[in-house]
Amino acid sequence: FYGAKYKGRRITTIFIGGGTPSWLREESMQAVMETVYQNLAVDGDAEITIECNPGTVTEHKFEVYRKIGINRLSIGLQSAHNDELKILGRIHTYEQFLKTYDMARKHGFTNINIDLMSSLPGQTPDIFCDSLHRVLQLKPEHISAYSLILEEGTPFYQKYNSGCYPLPDEEQERLMYRETEQILAQAGYERYEISNYAKKGLECRHNKGYWQRTDYLGLGLGASSLVDHVRFSNTDNMEEYLRNSAFPEKIRCDRETLTEADEMAEFMFLGLRMTEGVSVREFEEYFGKNMESIYGEVLKKHFALGMLKKKNDRIFLTRRGIHVSNGVMADFLL
Repeated sequence: FYGAKYKGRRITTIFIGGGTPSWLREESMQAVMETVYQNLAVDGDAEITIECNPGTVTEHKFEVYRKIGINRLSIGLQSAHNDELKILGRIHTYEQFLKTYDMARKHGFTNINIDLMSSLPGQTPDIFCDSLHRVLQLKPEHISAYSLILEEGTPFYQKYNSGCYPLPDEEQERLMYRETEQILAQAGYERYEISNYAKKGLECRHNKGYWQRTDYLGLGLGASSLVDHVRFSNTDNMEEYLRNSAFPEKIRCDRETLTEADEMAEFMFLGLRMTEGVSVREFEEYFGKNMESIYGEVLKKHFALGMLKKKNDRIFLTRRGIHVSNGVMADFLL
């Protein structure tokens, strides 16, 4: 359906994520990718990432991944401490992660991201930094370092509400963030987005496309898309999805045609997630309006507060602004 609908569009990145796609049998993953290649115009140098968790991959899976064009891995370590992994409900140990990482290198993967999570229950800055230093010894190309986000309805959220797992206070959380930036900078990693660091030239192209509002197509249960100024997502109801999967238009929900005001807001709050910030010139070229005429008061406020800074053509969050980025970005909603 989509191959016919978007014929002629070039695919520059593919991201196989959401949950744990590495659970899927290698034969099934091969069938998925063959179908993609048959129906969509994928660039020869496309960045193709798969998320994988330790304990769910094998030598043979890595062989197949290479064979079907997957050239980037995102491995969900989260912590190098087994007691923290247990609290998070992860099925793997740090030792299993090391085995997975070694297998990936053995099979020729030269672009690997490792996910780390901070602000875990009982975690101190020293404990988190120990995980960080252990990961650096492996020399991955990319590191994603996120703070724990509590999601309502999850078993972990219920345990947190019961008082079983007290979280680090705000000052400790900020200290972990500052030390992450310093340690990774010293090791040669550039922060290009609030929570993402990479060796020069190895930023995640797919994620950059999202923050720069490049069109993307989401396939699968609950997947979201942005195509031709329209945002939409697929149903997250499995029965409905399977019943109508031959008719993708029927499984779409939350369809929203973006207004100019929506797009201007997204340009600002998505672009400001990146350390290079947003371009005043690009805003004017895209919308035909001066950024200051739309956001003059908001910009003036956050320049004065020291949350935003301007250099040449670009406006970006200061180090102070990054710590309260959600509050800053909310002001750009028109």
